[in-house]
Amino acid sequence: MKAPNAQRTLLTLALAVHTTLASTLFLGVAAVPTPAQARETSGNPQLGLPRTTIRAGMFNIDAQVASNQETRATGLMWRRGMPQHEGMLFVFEQPATQCFWMRNTPSPLTAAFVADDGTIVNLADMAPLSDDSHCSTKPVRFVLEMNQGWFAQRGIKAGSKLSGEAFGSR
Repeated sequence: MKAPNAQRTLLTLALAVHTTLASTLFLGVAAVPTPAQARETSGNPQLGLPRTTIRAGMFNIDAQVASNQETRATGLMWRRGMPQHEGMLFVFEQPATQCFWMRNTPSPLTAAFVADDGTIVNLADMAPLSDDSHCSTKPVRFVLEMNQGWFAQRGIKAGSKLSGEAFGSR
């Protein structure tokens, strides 16, 4: 007997959300927060994402994997430092021009925009807490963020190849 009441409550809630969203869109009121509203002063870093090992020459990277909209949107926000051998691999469904910023990200990072075969297309150094966009120069499905300078200190640059399960190699 509880199921019909629960279904009715869920249906009422869903209808209320739908009506509110439709009214907002109809009235032309943006449902997206302004940049000032979107900039949060604190939050929780993502620490429990799945991990994968990526190899860059003789170097192993322990990378957290952000593979859905929510985890990609949060990325390394609020993380106040990261061990040198760690990074975050952003995985997208299809190759496209990928652009990243550093909102709410207090540590300087370098983004490697990576093709499906593991080849680094381009690298971008990104300043902490900046809204500046850093984009891939070609469509890619992968972006690997590391502490700023990690790639340069190891002589890894555009054209270098990464390997690991994400890129179809072991």
